[in-house]
Amino acid sequence: MSAPRAFEREPYLTELSVRVVAAGTDGGRPWAVLDDTVFYPEGGGQPCDQGRLGGVQVLDVRSVDGEIRHVLAAPVPEGPAVARIDWERRFDHMQQHTGQHLLTAIAAERFGWETTAFHLGPETCDIELAVASVSPLDRTRLEEAVAAEIRAARTVSQRRIRAEEVASLPVRTRGLPEGHQGDVRLVEIEGIDLNTCGGTHLRTTGEIEALKVLGTERLRGGTRLFFVAGGRVRRRLAAHEDRSARLRVLLGAPDDALVEALEAKLVQLSAAQKALRSAGDELADSRAEALARSGVPVAEAHFEGHDMAFLLGIGRRFSELPAPGVVFLTASGDGVEAFVLAAGGASAADVQSLGQTVATSLEGRGGGSGKIFQGKGRLAERGSALSVLRERLGALRSADS
Repeated sequence: MSAPRAFEREPYLTELSVRVVAAGTDGGRPWAVLDDTVFYPEGGGQPCDQGRLGGVQVLDVRSVDGEIRHVLAAPVPEGPAVARIDWERRFDHMQQHTGQHLLTAIAAERFGWETTAFHLGPETCDIELAVASVSPLDRTRLEEAVAAEIRAARTVSQRRIRAEEVASLPVRTRGLPEGHQGDVRLVEIEGIDLNTCGGTHLRTTGEIEALKVLGTERLRGGTRLFFVAGGRVRRRLAAHEDRSARLRVLLGAPDDALVEALEAKLVQLSAAQKALRSAGDELADSRAEALARSGVPVAEAHFEGHDMAFLLGIGRRFSELPAPGVVFLTASGDGVEAFVLAAGGASAADVQSLGQTVATSLEGRGGGSGKIFQGKGRLAERGSALSVLRERLGALRSADS
């Protein structure tokens, strides 16, 4: 049988004296191959380890053509070095992966749900189950069954066997990888599960600490089940507690009344937004009517703190009124400088042509149709744009007369 690597022999080992036996680059990224390694390469749903090789950061670890390549932040020379893994990351992965083995085994044994895939993400993990749906009650039962086996602190062990021995053992497996050669690694949870796996795992189920099922979603005729284990449960609970504390202050309600208090606030907000929109529409109509009554060839107004929607409201209303001229509107707010050009109902001005002239003067751009043109530009040039607009309209009136 092939000799196992250090990450497999001693998954709790965090540091190892090694020798860099090969180095190179791939896609501009340097890599190194070691005579032994504590770094687990990505595979089987488990991300790779990270850490340092000497003084250089190890960014990625992958198995390539039978050798384990450590992708580095900078090149390293061949020769002796010290490899150190990010232990917090490794232990988290061990908790999630061992938790997945236990979760998958109980789902299969007690509920008849076979796992077809596993993904260990940076925040949550998930397994895909060959079952159309999982009820909330069954999720609770599954979680409670897992919790009981965590409390039992069952031994987790690993061993290697010859490939021909697999068929004679009660091994849970989705099959060996295509092209697999050599012996097979088994991970066993005492009395619960025997599974083919190359990942890193805990010594006992007790070290999982806890496992929380977060929810499910339907997926390709099956079900994806989300979970977190170990330290992630505590961190997630701490985040929820912090969020609840802030919500209690903001909403002035205890935990068990936060949802109702927020719903009430949302109803109030919706009513306030509706009233604000109505007031905004009334204001836009009033300003449009006042600008139309001015009777000047080019009416204009600037609105600080307003947006394009407000300008368009005024422009549309202006275009409906029997005004003979055009209106040039600008607004600035939240870093946006907007403009709208609109022709009155009694105006024959080519707003699209005039709008392009205004956009050029403002060193901006825009577009529109009919009697409305909108755009964005530098309102520092507003005076120049207004002058050009008046000149264009004056020239057109002279030509018509």
